[in-house]
Amino acid sequence: MYPVFSIFGMQLLVHILVVLGWILVAGTFILCGIFLLLHNVAGDACVAMDQWVQNPAAHTALDEILPCVDTTTALETLAKSKEVTSQLAEVVNQVITNMSNINFSPNFKPLYINQSGPLVPILCNPFHADLTDRACSPGEVDLNNATQVWSGYVCQVSAAGICETTGRLTPTIYSQMEAAVNVSYGLINYAPFLVQLEDCSFARQTFSEIHREHCPGLRKYSREIYVGLVIVSTAVMLSLIFWVIYGRERRHRTGGKQEHEHQAEDRAAHQEVVEEGGEIKEH
Repeated sequence: MYPVFSIFGMQLLVHILVVLGWILVAGTFILCGIFLLLHNVAGDACVAMDQWVQNPAAHTALDEILPCVDTTTALETLAKSKEVTSQLAEVVNQVITNMSNINFSPNFKPLYINQSGPLVPILCNPFHADLTDRACSPGEVDLNNATQVWSGYVCQVSAAGICETTGRLTPTIYSQMEAAVNVSYGLINYAPFLVQLEDCSFARQTFSEIHREHCPGLRKYSREIYVGLVIVSTAVMLSLIFWVIYGRERRHRTGGKQEHEHQAEDRAAHQEVVEEGGEIKEH
């Protein structure tokens, strides 16, 4: 491209293209450095993750970033969450069986709220006394739909908090039971995941998957990118250097040719002068 512009005498455009070429070379070398840094960082991170996964007892670089508790402590946390869930279920069932499902006389205040209508089903306790899993019995409602079922047993209350319509749960009692169910539901569903975070088993599984599925491709493609950038920048730089050398050589040849033509013209003019002087002498 440069020779074409030079042939047509577009020297200014040639200089502009040369400057742009050097800018391109600098930019590609900078990108090459960035991708080389990314390649090294990714490689070091993958190695660190693999070492941390393969050697859980060793002190690695990730131990300071991800402090993990031992398995015994993590299991104690899980046991405590099960215990709290079971206790909340027992408290809710005591309210249902000892208050809501009994038709107290008006003399038994504050237990009397004018309870009436069908009995409220009790909550399914998901654990036995030894905290092993327990299946729900017929007539029990589980944590997934307990609040929806109990909402049909809520009555409208007067200013004194007494039911004026059919029902066995006041809005206040229902909201307290709903809060207990929500806490129990959160503990039973999210405590195992929190334990995995606590003992770093979730992090180890995630890092193992990243090292197995993503690290090889990341190292490979980042290396290919920075190698390609090196090739492109080197090729452009060499082409610019060769073109500068070619341009100087071409100008040198052009200048030498013009000087040779001037010398030939001078010799021809000198010869003409000599010949004219000879003719004058003959006359």
